[in-house]
Amino acid sequence: MRFLALFSSANRSSLSYTLTRFYATPAVPSALKKKKLGGKHGGPMVEKKEIPVETDVNRLVNYVCGSNIYKTGEDIKLKDDSEYPEWLWTLHTGPPKPLEELDPNTKAYWRRVRKLGHRRNNQLASLRKF
Repeated sequence: MRFLALFSSANRSSLSYTLTRFYATPAVPSALKKKKLGGKHGGPMVEKKEIPVETDVNRLVNYVCGSNIYKTGEDIKLKDDSEYPEWLWTLHTGPPKPLEELDPNTKAYWRRVRKLGHRRNNQLASLRKF
C-alpha cells in the first residue's frame, strides 16, 4: 500500500475500493449460472443432414457413387479391369501385417516398432500410481 501515499485522500478511498472490490470475484453457484446453448463445445446446434443412399444395384456396380462433389455432373463410370494399372491389384487392403512379417530394413518396420513402443509406454504409465 506504499503506492497509495502518492494519491490524495479523496482518490485513495476510490482507488483502494477498486483494488479490493475487483481483486477476486465470489464463486457463483452452478444453479444460478445460465446454461450454454449449443453443441458439445458451445457452438450452434446444427441439425444433421440426411444423405440419400443409393439403392439402385445397376448404378452401384457401374459407377463410383459419391465421386461427384459438384452440384452438376455425374459420378465417375467404372472402366474394365484391363484399363487399370497392374500395381492397383497388388495393393494390400486387409488388416496391417504383424511386425514379424515386415522387413527390418524398411521405414514401415521402424515406424511400427516406434508406435508399439509408445503404446507400451502409455500403457505402463496408466498403470502407475501417482
